[in-house]
Amino acid sequence: MAIVTIVGRPNVGKSSLFNRLIGERRAIVDDVPGVTRDRLYGQVEWRGNNFYLVDTGGLLLRDEDPIMEGMKGQILQAMEESDVILLSVDGREGLTWMDEDIAMVIRKGVPKPVIVVVNKLDDMKFDELVYEAYGLGFKDVVGISAIHARGIDDLLDRVCELLPEDDRSFEEEDEIKVALVGRPNVGKSSILNRLLGENRSLVSDVPGTTRDSIDSLMELDDGRKLRLIDTAGLRRKSRFKDDIEYYSFVRTMESIDRSDVAILVVDAVEGVTDQDKKLASSIVERGKGIVLVMNKWDLLKGDGERIGDEKRDSVRDSLVFVDHAPLVFCSALTGRGVGAKLLDAVLGVYDRRKNRFGTTKLNGLLRDVLAFERLPSDKKGKLLRIYYCTQAGVEPPMFVFFVNDRNIVTRSFENHMINQIRRLGDYDGVPIRLFWRNSDGKRR
Repeated sequence: MAIVTIVGRPNVGKSSLFNRLIGERRAIVDDVPGVTRDRLYGQVEWRGNNFYLVDTGGLLLRDEDPIMEGMKGQILQAMEESDVILLSVDGREGLTWMDEDIAMVIRKGVPKPVIVVVNKLDDMKFDELVYEAYGLGFKDVVGISAIHARGIDDLLDRVCELLPEDDRSFEEEDEIKVALVGRPNVGKSSILNRLLGENRSLVSDVPGTTRDSIDSLMELDDGRKLRLIDTAGLRRKSRFKDDIEYYSFVRTMESIDRSDVAILVVDAVEGVTDQDKKLASSIVERGKGIVLVMNKWDLLKGDGERIGDEKRDSVRDSLVFVDHAPLVFCSALTGRGVGAKLLDAVLGVYDRRKNRFGTTKLNGLLRDVLAFERLPSDKKGKLLRIYYCTQAGVEPPMFVFFVNDRNIVTRSFENHMINQIRRLGDYDGVPIRLFWRNSDGKRR
């Protein structure tokens, strides 16, 4: 997926533009220059096109403040990693030397498509101010008001025209796409090399050696093909040293989006960390299959069976929201667990994402729930009534329940229903989606 980055001097409305384009308020918006110190990213979908949008901090190239010095390199790297750059300027104030400095740097060293976004044109009487922005030397200039949504459609149309074609012609429809994700130095590349039987990916003790996603194609004995996607390791957000690491994060999210199944690799010695939990959550949110792998088993000392039980319990307790996922203990160094065992787990999850419930099972589920469960009610005592349900899709499996009032459904009850579906069906490692629709009870 393409990356579009918003750059500009402080207080030109970059965060407001970011929030407008992704459709939700995620960036901090304030009149104080420089409030966006970190980078934020979100996904944008427009007229069938999808891209990642990245917000950056205000750039002052002549400022020698230590914080700004650190930001300069980050933002310049951000522009180099982008497919399209949005250079935001303040249309009400007009061009400044700060805008001109940024434009000069882009023209000289960043050969990427640029759109100059003239922001804060809240009224048509200011539209003529757009023409001044052509003085920055770029042919694409769009006037907008991020606050009032003026010109946003035109901006998105032009962005999509400049996006590179998503050339996935090398990918075949029948390929099973598997992403290896995890923190730096947990052994993702070593596992990949073991699976392929060759030194395909650079392996090093230095965290983050793999800077971008690497695809490898693997054909199984039964003729099925696996596209293995190795990704850069992810640190906690506060530890992003530079935009190379930040864009590794974005590319990792892209790799998860491309995949059918994600293998989350965890260091068996360190155990599950907060970053592992966030990665697992991202996989589930995207509806992808998940397999948990505890690598570096060879480094654990003591009674193998006892340690195995302790580690298994620890993983399940830490990742309770994916306690249904297959768990594989392995050592990429010795080869233990990397091979048939891991591949069987991945293929099993892939196949289960396609599972469909028969009508008999769905009716049985409803009968059991209605007969034995205490259904939730609202504050006035109105009980939830479930009339019928149907499976609406697969990959991931989606079920629609028709009820008297969907507002009565609680999160805990929805989780309970998901667990009931798991109990009746074979959905280990597969996220399940439930939807609740109001109905008068008459089946149509």
